[in-house]
Amino acid sequence: MLNELTFQFRKPQVWLGLGLTLVVAYALWRFGRTLLRALRGHAPPRLVRGLVGLWTAAVALGWLAVATRVAYLPSVPVLFELGGDIVDGFRHSAGQVLVIVALSLIGWNLIGTLTSRIVAEEEFSRRTVRVQTLRGVVDSTLKVALVILALIAGLQALGVNATSLLAGVSVLGLAVGFGAQSLIKDVFTGFFILLEDQYGVGDVITVNTGQLSGNVERLNLRVTALRALDGTVHIIPNGQIQTVSVSSKDWSRVVATVDVTYHADIDEAVRVLERVSRELYADPAWSASFLEEPELQGVTRLGPDGVTLRALYKVQPKSQYALGREFNRRIKIAMDEAGIEIPAPQRSLSFGSTPLEIKVSGAPAPDPRRSQNRTHAPVPPSLTRDPEEEELS
Repeated sequence: MLNELTFQFRKPQVWLGLGLTLVVAYALWRFGRTLLRALRGHAPPRLVRGLVGLWTAAVALGWLAVATRVAYLPSVPVLFELGGDIVDGFRHSAGQVLVIVALSLIGWNLIGTLTSRIVAEEEFSRRTVRVQTLRGVVDSTLKVALVILALIAGLQALGVNATSLLAGVSVLGLAVGFGAQSLIKDVFTGFFILLEDQYGVGDVITVNTGQLSGNVERLNLRVTALRALDGTVHIIPNGQIQTVSVSSKDWSRVVATVDVTYHADIDEAVRVLERVSRELYADPAWSASFLEEPELQGVTRLGPDGVTLRALYKVQPKSQYALGREFNRRIKIAMDEAGIEIPAPQRSLSFGSTPLEIKVSGAPAPDPRRSQNRTHAPVPPSLTRDPEEEELS
């Protein structure tokens, strides 16, 4: 028997057959174990474990018998005959369908396992966006292809001519396609969104000039899912997207503005704005967010209530929200320290020619400059984004 076994193992087709039968046996074992696990909660745990062990032993014995048949070892009569019966059984339709279902289950789990290993970097970047987006698209596309192939193979095993069926389905699909042009448009638009990297999972976008905005939570060939700041999820068919404004593509900008009254010393206010900008740029907690030195633009507007000063910060994508909030805190404290008033809306009221005398009594307000420290925030700033105007309406 040993010499016979050694002679058979020299043949490459024997190794190939053993490998294929081992894959089929593993698929059947996984399929049976999945079905038996469904009994949990409906049967005693000991019974379920016993059935799983019995199924494992049966699959192992079956594979050993089939391996004996594949290696053609008639000197082991019991296993050799049993292997022949198993092979003949799986040549029938029921056995082939069972193998197809089991292999499809293995493929489904394998696709999920492999795509879950595609992990993007924690730091936000275009590579991270593309990895997160393509992972979902690859997972869904491969699973759809697996289901289609399994259905075709199953129909072939049941004796249905898949070639003529596919021809009929293609004609039907052509007819349906004329009535599903919007779906086809969604898929084509989604394909070009992915191909051109217009946006991806994790980006902050505004769709169709302000109609909807939010964080891209999911993107596939058909739809884009946006998560608004209040938690609302907007599902948008890709074919309905005409324009997209991306707030997190490559780099972002903080438009740092502050208003002062017309009675303020404008030159001193500009120096305060520059000083706060330099402090933020030099602060180790915020310096990593900057891509360039702050650009001071000075006086940009003479409004009805005050004078607008502006600086521009080119920063890392999605860091503009937290940095803008920190700027607002620091510039308020800096203006208080410099004695420069930030205006409130002012209105003039006329009650005819009679003078109107108003007296306000009470203790004077404490000077806020004594207790404020602009370089140290009392609470760590949040890194979440700010809402767009349409999200507040």
